[in-house]
Amino acid sequence: MNTETTTLPLPRTYFRPTTASQRRLLFRLVAAGETVTAAAAQAHVGRGTYYHWRDRYAAAGDAGLATPASCAPQHFRLTPISAALATAVVTYYDEHPHERGCRTMAARLRQAHAGQAVIGHSKVAEILRARRPPAAPAEAALPPATPVVHAPAANQTANIDLCVVPLTHDGAAAWAAASVSQAAAGAAPPVDPAPAPPPTWAGQVFGDADRTYPEQMAAYHTQRAAQGRRKPRRCQKQAARQALNARSDELRVARRAQRQARRATAAAWQAQRADHRAARQTPAAPTRAERQARRAAWAAARAAHTQEIAPRTAEDAAWRQARQAILQALAELTATPLVRAWLAILVVIDNGTRRCLQLPLFVTGAHITAAEIVTQLRQHWPADLQFVISDNGAQFIAELFAQFAQDLGFLQIRIAPHRPQTNGIAERFVRTLKAWLAWHTWQNDTELAALLAEFIVYYNARPHQGAELAGLSPDEFAERLKCSTC
Repeated sequence: MNTETTTLPLPRTYFRPTTASQRRLLFRLVAAGETVTAAAAQAHVGRGTYYHWRDRYAAAGDAGLATPASCAPQHFRLTPISAALATAVVTYYDEHPHERGCRTMAARLRQAHAGQAVIGHSKVAEILRARRPPAAPAEAALPPATPVVHAPAANQTANIDLCVVPLTHDGAAAWAAASVSQAAAGAAPPVDPAPAPPPTWAGQVFGDADRTYPEQMAAYHTQRAAQGRRKPRRCQKQAARQALNARSDELRVARRAQRQARRATAAAWQAQRADHRAARQTPAAPTRAERQARRAAWAAARAAHTQEIAPRTAEDAAWRQARQAILQALAELTATPLVRAWLAILVVIDNGTRRCLQLPLFVTGAHITAAEIVTQLRQHWPADLQFVISDNGAQFIAELFAQFAQDLGFLQIRIAPHRPQTNGIAERFVRTLKAWLAWHTWQNDTELAALLAEFIVYYNARPHQGAELAGLSPDEFAERLKCSTC
């Protein structure tokens, strides 16, 4: 047994930072003849305080005890870099273009001074930074502006594009913008809701000055009780979804129990078959009566097993039907129907005069094909057209459209990816067309076709903002170009 005792060191006394009054009292007591220990005890400071402040008290008296001085050394450990050494750094930098690393230059200067650490790499970098002139702020190099070029003559270049508009519109406000691809993916045009009746609420009874306060409170209570607790549609859908999920869980649990029962029945039948085979293979030959009894028992067992598994087909069909009904109901709660109530408009604009050449309408909407576009363009195609600018839509990159361009002898110019500005004339025309249609009403494609014919006349006769047109309308500018070439 270990009887040695461990002696713990005594805790060291902690003294708070001393104040100026404590330090002055300490030195006055020592000057009066007290010992350092006795003076420190009366001033409530440690003995080390006297020795720490003794030099400052001897140099400045009570003023030296006012504030603590920094314990950091008051001199630089490194000698300042002389002007000659700084010049040597710059000279070496200029004369050795392949050895301009700061560490390499510091090592070379130390070698030149017999290995003495005359300069460090950080000081070399500081000298070189001070030597460099302040760098002017670099201006962002802007790419040269691409000039905007238009066709110099009429019917030389055409801009074409596709846009979609709703099947019906009441002219109350603009509809949400949608591209052809978005409409093909199922984007639905907004449906204008029926005008809502003026809102009513139970608190309106307090605005009836003919009623007294108790009558108002009673009427408010009656209306609130009649209204009951209103449940938002979202909560109703959530409750319906929870009920369907509960039915699905119940169906799954019942199906699992049914399968477990079937497995147990199958295991018992397999064991019965194994016993029957073993009985038939016994070496002792049974009598004829025993064989007949065994065959009758086995036939009865097989008939019972067949009768037991017969309803399984109907049970499986009922389970599939119930499961399909639940899945269909869940899909109806969450799925969004695919709405295709769109009409497609093909925009054909003359690049030189900005005249709208044609606006054919397609009832196929977002599912318009290249064959429909080519068929419509063949009917009213300018004979002298040389170029056609289009985007990279599926209808314009189809082989049928390329064959159409080859047959009529024009060159198709497709825009670069993510650069719709190349076909900016058609894009801006689509915006103008949609803004004009937003304030008109149509209920079918026939009414919309009449509006498009009206818009062509309106657009070609109004002043245009194009720089080349100088405020003229497309028709006027086309006549001016025609007269200048006569």
